[in-house]
Amino acid sequence: MDVDGLIDHLFRHRAGQMVSTLTRIFGPEHLPLAEEVVQESLITALTQWSFHGIPENPAGWLFRVARNKALDQIRRQKSFEAKAPDIRAALSRVIVDDSTDDTLGMMLMCCHPSIPEESRIALTLKTVGGFSVEEIARAFLSQKATIAQRLVRAKRLIREESIPMEMPSRDELPVRLVSLLKVIYLMFNEGHSAHEGDALVRAELCDEAVRLGTLLAEHPATRGPAVHALLALMQLQAARLPARIDGAGEITLLAEQDRSRWDHEMIARGMRHLDASASGNEITTYHVEAAIAACHAAAPTFGETDWPRIVSLYDELLAMQPSPVAALNRAVAIAMADGPRAGIDAIESIALRHALNEYPLLYATLGELWLQSGDRNRAAAEFERALELPSTMPEKRFLLRKLEACR
Repeated sequence: MDVDGLIDHLFRHRAGQMVSTLTRIFGPEHLPLAEEVVQESLITALTQWSFHGIPENPAGWLFRVARNKALDQIRRQKSFEAKAPDIRAALSRVIVDDSTDDTLGMMLMCCHPSIPEESRIALTLKTVGGFSVEEIARAFLSQKATIAQRLVRAKRLIREESIPMEMPSRDELPVRLVSLLKVIYLMFNEGHSAHEGDALVRAELCDEAVRLGTLLAEHPATRGPAVHALLALMQLQAARLPARIDGAGEITLLAEQDRSRWDHEMIARGMRHLDASASGNEITTYHVEAAIAACHAAAPTFGETDWPRIVSLYDELLAMQPSPVAALNRAVAIAMADGPRAGIDAIESIALRHALNEYPLLYATLGELWLQSGDRNRAAAEFERALELPSTMPEKRFLLRKLEACR
């Protein structure tokens, strides 16, 4: 691997660990400093490694440079002398290749209840995932200045409220973990279903969500039924992504996908985590959604999908957490099981259907069902309505092809 490629890899996979460890050592109030020195160490590496060669332990080299830069700045502060013994002791115990606890502590700090939810996601991506402000803004279709302001406010809250970077108590951990799981799933969904732009899938967001979920599932303090269920859900869905877009960048519907392109090793991992999620008495929405994803993953062909089972699982999901989007997905499953008119009737009966008025998938689904029913005029009207709403370029091209089929 060349210098540029190695530094890019280390930035994506090690920067968050280094920031987390330095923040634990120097204190959460120095989180901005930790990010700054890690960034500077990567820039230094880019210059020095190109001339002097790649060191034997690149991650260790980066951490030492970042540590020394941080120490140089903190020594100038009046409060350093009082903290110096503790800082030196902490630095002497650092093992650069084993900072899972620090990463987990950072994730839980980023998801403290005092921090607004929208800022939790941005802060987690920035500090743990190594995402830049530009990348976060692009991923969430926000202005760079908006994301920067969220990060500034979140870091100010950490400093002003002295939010510690540590494992919460046994009583506090479940609540914090619920928040963290929600952040990870929001991150995954944003990557899995991009709303606008040229990309239907933002794979880097999906990959990061799966990585963070794996960290939680492997740590003895956080692994549990809900964590395993969420990780199973994300892996089972992510495994189908390679077949979701064809070679020309066009959408391929589930019925048309080449299932040999699915990541079957990831499906097997997802199934193992789904089994592990059944270890306790806790049943969450992640369990039910993972079971639905498992039905799709286990079917050898689209025609062999157990649609009645999927309908019953959606019934269970809606009983736990009513959602118009879940109700729409249930209607699709009903259409697959009982025919397109049954699906249309199910859509018409969705409670709070008005919440879907600006949701292009509602009209795309109705268009497809009316097309299957033989009413091309009604199908065309639904596809035209879907085209009026924000969507990705692959989705717009798909809708245009459907509209053409109606004519």
